[in-house]
Amino acid sequence: MEKNISETIGCDLGDKASAICILDAEGRIKQRTSVATTRKAMTEFFTRERAHVVIEVGAHSRWVSQLLTSAGHRVTVANPRRVQLISASDNKTDRHDAELLARLGRADVELLAPVEHRSPEAQKDLAVAKSRDILVATRTSLVNHVRGTVKSIGERIPSCTAESFARRTWDKVPEALQPALKPIYESLSRIEEQIRECDRSIERIARRHTDVDVVSQVHGVGTLCSF
Repeated sequence: MEKNISETIGCDLGDKASAICILDAEGRIKQRTSVATTRKAMTEFFTRERAHVVIEVGAHSRWVSQLLTSAGHRVTVANPRRVQLISASDNKTDRHDAELLARLGRADVELLAPVEHRSPEAQKDLAVAKSRDILVATRTSLVNHVRGTVKSIGERIPSCTAESFARRTWDKVPEALQPALKPIYESLSRIEEQIRECDRSIERIARRHTDVDVVSQVHGVGTLCSF
């Protein structure tokens, strides 16, 4: 047991509530409880003596690990691929999972193949690229909708790039379908502007990171691919 740490806490993070299992220095269960998965509730519960807290990678693990580290706790973020004892267990409950995380963390954290989350700054930058991905996927869906709708009446929209679709094909839409498809084209035009803005943001981010700039100069690798 690490100096100044007497408790090991397994925390099975749930979307609304998280199961907690606290082991004492001898490995005995000291407390079982649950805590709402909110900043307020987590802050209140973990305002306590320094402990070793074990959580598993998930939707809430990033902000929870940062909050607990700021509160002075030692935090281990377990790799779910290596915690197969949990998923393979016949006793699959949040209560059991929290205890197992605590016991694995108490025994040997290397069993958990700890994961290091990206820094908040890196995560913020990555969110720009992810937003772009969603916008591109939405654009593709809208383009396919237009093509399918026009094809359903026996006509076709000519081939062109997704980037130029909105401005190059509107006059090819049959008049009878224009009232129905006009909102789609307006959305496509707006999405195209948003994608370009994301591209500009990604270029600005890339200039702050030398490694991205260097990789993007390799033939066939653009800034977005190396991001």
